[in-house]
Amino acid sequence: MEKKDLKIVAQNLANPQGEKGIEIGEMMNATNIGMTMESIQTLLIEDNESILEIGHGNADHVKSILNKATNIQYTGIDISETMHQEAKMRNEMFVNQVDFVLYEGKKLPFGDKTFDKIFSVNTVYFWENPIEYVNEIYRVLKDNGTFVLTFAQRDFMEKLPFTQFDFKLYSNIEMEEMISKSHFKRMKISEREEQIKSKTSEETITRNYTILTIKK
Repeated sequence: MEKKDLKIVAQNLANPQGEKGIEIGEMMNATNIGMTMESIQTLLIEDNESILEIGHGNADHVKSILNKATNIQYTGIDISETMHQEAKMRNEMFVNQVDFVLYEGKKLPFGDKTFDKIFSVNTVYFWENPIEYVNEIYRVLKDNGTFVLTFAQRDFMEKLPFTQFDFKLYSNIEMEEMISKSHFKRMKISEREEQIKSKTSEETITRNYTILTIKK
């Protein structure tokens, strides 16, 4: 792929827009589903809990969250108008249990201690002020809640041609250092490996990623 094409891919991974964004959203769901399902499993969702997902994409996976327990309330938040509309369309049958919120990407538009569980997969690369943003997550998480943050490791991401465009990459050590500067006090690191199809070619590649389980 040429540089201009890689830049378009990078822009749509950060903020999917229009027809190309819908296509990228489908691809992201397919390539990220393993990381997403592992993250949902790590949340240990229980009955009557409220769940927040940051950066939900097309939200084709939401039914899996609702099936984890009874009386679950799911909120998804995203900066992409395209993904916001796609998510609502794909989950209209769950209208009483799900809510999708469009926002500007900095302040979470929720009250203090609103959610039992919060998770985010492959979004941290785009956080403008990551420590401030993590403190926003801390603010809206209940005192006994869990925040699961999942990301592909720096050494893997550096091999991808599109991450040269506005991606902030992290090793486990760098991520641990960033979280330690926030209000959160406890963190567990779990490393995983999976085989995925490349976003820019037909080949299969090995992705190393990390799931952080973070608590107050």
